[in-house]
Amino acid sequence: MASASRLKVGVDVPWATSWSDEALGQVGPCPSVDGALAVAQVSRPGHGRPLYSRNHLFRQRRSVREMLCPMCGEPTTAGDRWSQTGHWTTAGALRARGFGWALPADLEDSRDLFNAGAIAPLHRACAERALTHCPHLQAMADHELKAFPEAWIVCPLTVEARPPPSPVPQASVAAITFLQLIGVPGHEA
Repeated sequence: MASASRLKVGVDVPWATSWSDEALGQVGPCPSVDGALAVAQVSRPGHGRPLYSRNHLFRQRRSVREMLCPMCGEPTTAGDRWSQTGHWTTAGALRARGFGWALPADLEDSRDLFNAGAIAPLHRACAERALTHCPHLQAMADHELKAFPEAWIVCPLTVEARPPPSPVPQASVAAITFLQLIGVPGHEA
């Protein structure tokens, strides 16, 4: 096991970031997704070295489900939810990418939606601090902070988990890795 880093989680390194001492674990029921099967990951934030741009599976799922700021790990509130990397798209474009099952059937294809990807909104102060210090964010062409809508849809992203070889064949199962977040403007939460 690696020693504790001098970098402070939630200040120098985003709370949702994986660390080199946080290995992937087994598939099993996970409280971050109401007991559904999900890929587990060891939780040792601040140990080893930060793996920037790699979200920790459990912390990412919690950040989306509980609207926790991925930078500091604290709850965000209506009016203080901002995205740096999300972009506007349409329901039709998301359906074309395979997310139709998660969208309400009565949502017209032309309806504007905010695709935040796997990154929950940040507090404005945290987003500004991250933009100031993160080379990845600084290298992006778009530095505009976008207000996150008051309503949203959460879509689980899954992988096929195959059981280890055994004398009794077992079927593979879908296991949640991350949660995709889609903002829906004009709806109340």
